[in-house]
Amino acid sequence: MPSPSAAPSSPSLAERVARLEARQEIEELKYRYLRACDHKGPEEFRACFVREGADIDYGELGAFATVDELVTLFSRIALARGSAGHIVLDMHHGLHPQITFRSPTEATGRWTLRFRQLNLADETERVMCGEYDDRYVVEDGAWRLAKHHFRTLWSLSRPLPQGYAVDQGGLQ
Repeated sequence: MPSPSAAPSSPSLAERVARLEARQEIEELKYRYLRACDHKGPEEFRACFVREGADIDYGELGAFATVDELVTLFSRIALARGSAGHIVLDMHHGLHPQITFRSPTEATGRWTLRFRQLNLADETERVMCGEYDDRYVVEDGAWRLAKHHFRTLWSLSRPLPQGYAVDQGGLQ
């Protein structure tokens, strides 16, 4: 029978609290990312990622060698405007986070995405479900995305109904 000293030690209260705080910070990072997408904020979007070396793959939108390439695409799509306002309107809901800590400064995560998009140029609506596969690291004292992969599970595209009206009063 092993001696009590050979049993693995349980994390201390301070370690458990630190892990809970880190999990909360990672969840808040993901929510900032999703909110930046919906509110069309390229600077806020960029701030969610590491400065250099991120591994980014958005499936059908492509893989990106740098975060700045992704931000350029994001800005082109999200900030495009027509006579009535923004052309593309998005709604991102991140659900079911599974966060695993590799160390006090590195973690991985999986999230389900519920996504809805209106494309007013094409007059279509897209509803989609997908999965994010992320890696998080601490950079300059804050959690950032170092790996960000997205895979579509299913999607539905349909024309907007005749006579639709869109109010963009909450967007700049």
